Amino acid sequence: MSRRRLTYLLATSMLVCPGLDAVAQTAASQPAGKAPHAVHGTAARRAPAAARSVAYHGDSQGESVGVVGHGSTRQEQTLTTAQLMSRMVPGTTPLKALGTLPGVSFNSSDPLGVDLWSQSFYVRGFSALGFTLDGIPLGSQGYGGLGANINTAISNLNIAKVTVSQGAGAVDVPAANNLGGVMQFYSIDPSDRRGGTLSQTFGSNQAYQTFVRLNSGVLNPSGTKFFVSYSRTDENKWKGYGSQFLQQVNFKLVQPIGQSTKMTAFFDWDQSEADTYGDLSKNIINTLGYRVDYYKPDYAAAYRTALFAHGLPGGSLPPGYAGLDDPIDASVYDGPATGHDYLGGIKFDSQLTDKLRWQTMLYAHGKSWNAFWTNPWVTSPNGAPLVEQNEGSRQVRAGLDTGLTYHIAHHMVNLGVWYENSQPQDFYKFYQEPILGQGTPVDPVNALPPAFAEQWRYGYRYDLVQTHLQDTYRVTRNLTINAGFRSILYTGTNHIIENDPAYTGMATLPTGSISNNAAFLPQFSINYRFLPHHEVFFDFAENMSVMTGSGYNQGSPWGGPTQAAFDYTKTHLKPETAYVYELGYRYTSPWAVGLLALYHTDYLHRQGSVNLGSIYNSVSVLENVGSVNMNGVDASLNLMPIRGLSIYNSISYNSSRYANNLNTGDVVYDIKGKQAVNYPELMYKGSLSYTYRGAFAHIDTMMMGRRYLSYTNDVSVPHYWLTNLGAGYHFGDYSVLKNVTASFNVYNLTNIKYIANMGELGNSFSGDDQSMQAGAPRQLYGTISTNF
Repeated sequence: MSRRRLTYLLATSMLVCPGLDAVAQTAASQPAGKAPHAVHGTAARRAPAAARSVAYHGDSQGESVGVVGHGSTRQEQTLTTAQLMSRMVPGTTPLKALGTLPGVSFNSSDPLGVDLWSQSFYVRGFSALGFTLDGIPLGSQGYGGLGANINTAISNLNIAKVTVSQGAGAVDVPAANNLGGVMQFYSIDPSDRRGGTLSQTFGSNQAYQTFVRLNSGVLNPSGTKFFVSYSRTDENKWKGYGSQFLQQVNFKLVQPIGQSTKMTAFFDWDQSEADTYGDLSKNIINTLGYRVDYYKPDYAAAYRTALFAHGLPGGSLPPGYAGLDDPIDASVYDGPATGHDYLGGIKFDSQLTDKLRWQTMLYAHGKSWNAFWTNPWVTSPNGAPLVEQNEGSRQVRAGLDTGLTYHIAHHMVNLGVWYENSQPQDFYKFYQEPILGQGTPVDPVNALPPAFAEQWRYGYRYDLVQTHLQDTYRVTRNLTINAGFRSILYTGTNHIIENDPAYTGMATLPTGSISNNAAFLPQFSINYRFLPHHEVFFDFAENMSVMTGSGYNQGSPWGGPTQAAFDYTKTHLKPETAYVYELGYRYTSPWAVGLLALYHTDYLHRQGSVNLGSIYNSVSVLENVGSVNMNGVDASLNLMPIRGLSIYNSISYNSSRYANNLNTGDVVYDIKGKQAVNYPELMYKGSLSYTYRGAFAHIDTMMMGRRYLSYTNDVSVPHYWLTNLGAGYHFGDYSVLKNVTASFNVYNLTNIKYIANMGELGNSFSGDDQSMQAGAPRQLYGTISTNF
């Protein structure tokens, strides 16, 4: 009985690779330069050209959408704070800004991205990606993922920049499941001057976002300084009942130590409460429209539907629902999610000599996550025909990432080690709902009663050690080569904390350990500048994804029904592996920045969770289900013909084809040669921005190509064009208020209807499925901000 639906489906996308920690730190072109040097910037000044990137800065609002990594040995692009925030409403997830880059696909039903259930983020077909924040590994992203989601780890107004590598990342990336790209986020430093920043946004659906940041300024001769910020985002849902809420506190301290060392500390606390959007199918949309959602606050409708599901007197369906293929599951009472995070890290950056640099990060993360849903198929102890269920998790993880970089002759040698211990728990609970007319329905956000049953609770311990060694060799002024490898030692072990045989049907549940080890995961890349402004690059990498767990029947090695099934999986299941090849060309000048990148990926030992039965009573088996052959191209051109004007266009093509048919039981599914689900073959992004004195404006458009819902490609959703508009004015200074700015943004300018996220409940082998989300209609936002 799980929220993952299907009769015969893969609960995880064949291009989604769940793992321990999808995190990343630096690109191969920057093995020594995770950040500029603490005090004097010695390492940054001495680094070869391959360790640096160039941006052509005009007015902040007129900067290019993505600064192509000049000199990098792989495809990289950097977005600064000005680029991120000039096109986004404060409080919007930074992933939406990254969705403007070639090869990146972001979709969400929630206009600001607070609701994680309704959003997806892919880079070149992969959603198992690397994320870091100031070098802190954030872990796996997404709805209820093991890590700290970037949406909640930092307020977007505290982001200085983000560097995106659309390929495989570098060998020094602290990631255990990163088969795809790398996102490196960096927070701003506290300012030397005492003061602060205020921002207030109002918008559609009674949305408001408040942000305040206070800077201490330099406090003493040693250079101590810090900032603390608070942000609060609240918006009503654009359809249905409920709201999306997020508040968070960020703190950053910078403390120079002597002349060659800097210590930085970062801390985040956040609280999120999101009434999610209901899942749709094409049948639901064609019959009842895009605005079908949960029944809340109409408890009577949910109650009568549950009676109807059980065949009890008084049961009935709402008007129009009888014409649906699955009228009972089309809507339930509610489905909120709540979460809390505590994330912190301390980094020491020391220039030990002119040639030797040492960087060390210590970090810890605590997380609580609850995903509620009203289940109409289970009866409460009082006889009510439905229950409130919680598929939640708790996690504590901590780690150390340390590395040395040594410059000798034309070589920059980097070696390091990353260790992480993670101890999550996954559980499943039921809460009693009232008899109709005899009480108030369960409100998980405000007043959660004690659970009357806990079906299962799994505890896990993951221990990971990753070591790496690489050398960046500047052969000539115009030729740079990077070569290295990483090694992974990983063990995952589970134990059963709670098992209710009445639910699982098993007196005992599987336990044991799994080890995924790789002694040699190589990477090689090269950059050659053959003419002024012109360069080519090539990159090859092998990556592996370790296996992690979840709860009973949740599609993990430990989630099977028997010990024998686990023992078989432990022996025969191979870790997912990707071989990534990339060849590209860049043109970089003050008036134009261009990129053309071709890539090929062999994705082997693809894992799929085959669910047999219905959404509410299924048996899940994890299998290796073949491979994917991926070929693609990313191209972008940004023109800056005059000061303040930026014209940006990009196009991406991705052919991801399954290389094998799938056998499950006695059924053979013909998926060989079919396009992978959830990710489009074709995307186009365009942007026009202009600044003149204090005024600025931009218009952005995106074409998301057709995406397939089923593995046999017999069901798809059509392409759509989404356009956003923004404008504003810098009014200047007024007394103690500095740079007073007003801005206005419109999301979905043309008010189109479209499918945003899809595959959130898995993908069926064939046919329609209730696993997609509608995009938000036109949304209007206004913001006033100032410094002081």
